Amino acid sequence: MCERSGLKIAVLGGGSSYTPELVEGLIKGYEEMPVAEIWLVDIEAGKRKLDIVGNLAKRMVRKAGPPIQVHLTLNRREAIRDADFVLTQMRVGMLEARRLDEHIPIRHGVIGQETTGPGGMFKALRTIPVILEICRDIEELAPNAWMLNFTNPAGMITEAVQKYSRVRTIGLCNSPINFKKSLAAVYNVPEEKVLPEFVGINHLHWVTSALVDGEEVLSELLAGEGGEYTAANVPTFGWDPEFLQSLSAVPTYYLKYFYMQDEMLGEMKESLEQNGTRADIVSRVEKELFELYEDETLEEKPKQLEQRGGAYYSEAAVRLMQSLYLGSNDIQTLNVANSGIYDFLPADSSIEVNCVVSSGGPIPLVPRYVPSHIKGLLHAVKTYERLVIEAAATGDRALALQALVHHPLVPSASTAKVLLNEMLEAHRQYLPNFFA
Repeated sequence: MCERSGLKIAVLGGGSSYTPELVEGLIKGYEEMPVAEIWLVDIEAGKRKLDIVGNLAKRMVRKAGPPIQVHLTLNRREAIRDADFVLTQMRVGMLEARRLDEHIPIRHGVIGQETTGPGGMFKALRTIPVILEICRDIEELAPNAWMLNFTNPAGMITEAVQKYSRVRTIGLCNSPINFKKSLAAVYNVPEEKVLPEFVGINHLHWVTSALVDGEEVLSELLAGEGGEYTAANVPTFGWDPEFLQSLSAVPTYYLKYFYMQDEMLGEMKESLEQNGTRADIVSRVEKELFELYEDETLEEKPKQLEQRGGAYYSEAAVRLMQSLYLGSNDIQTLNVANSGIYDFLPADSSIEVNCVVSSGGPIPLVPRYVPSHIKGLLHAVKTYERLVIEAAATGDRALALQALVHHPLVPSASTAKVLLNEMLEAHRQYLPNFFA
């Protein structure tokens, strides 16, 4: 860490509606991790939101009292210079790009979602080149910084950074901490008394073991005692009990797109016709949030932020920063390089797994058991992800087509080709390397 009286944290995508929750977490954790500077960074198109969120952050800090300086800037190099942590929470193309990611596939009878399938692929294609440009700045201006990535699709972005840069990076998702909290609530015990074991990759993981005060409770969860956990951005269809028992693991809610494809696609089509997709809903929620944020009497995170999804985002981020800073050696579920943990995936793949977090970085723990049917789906989706990452870095349309063809949610090569061409054109302004 850089020598100073406190830490410097740069938040790229600082105008995000999530930022007040992150600032709240840094304020609450100040005694354990003294932060001197928070730099909120955005682009010109996001300046209005940056100013609104940044002024709220300053009011929050002023009310709470810690000696933290909040800076707002459109100059990311200024923010990155000598930073201890660089947090990325960006949306290249903003919500309108997400809207296209969701609407276009649904119109072709394919799942339209921002982190998986065609939508997730195009979010990665837009984002990975931008992230790699940021990495060049970090390598030059803050070579010892940790880059903590919340930008989706988090697993692919983490893997791209590890493959194409020298930046120390860790990917984060709020799904594991959500499950851990729900498990503690089901058994009415403190969170530190529960230890779920996660197997998989980002947004494609399973819980294959769940210890509560040292006792295995997985069979109880599969029988219905807390086996269902979900999020604001995923429809709440229930799992079939017989299927859940046969799976021998608790699936993340994102696996509904794979295991309940017909039901999820049907809900998406109906939603598109009636109320719009999740992007449209989020646009309405964000409009309300920013109206609240503009109120100069507001000095804390508003309750309405919980409707945005991403619950416990700041807690996961702050907990990881604290553990790296203090060398806590606690267990957190993170996106890290495989490095032999799964012998059925390439060593440089990004996986989502329990890790011991030391001051030198996360140390992944080998899962006790990975069912063979889980291995099969993981291998298929990881093959798609690696093709997407290479396509994003090179602008190779053939690789992008192969990635889409081999995604389990895309029904045929002909559908993949139509989707690829239509979505490339729709996102042309954010994909310059595909139109060189």
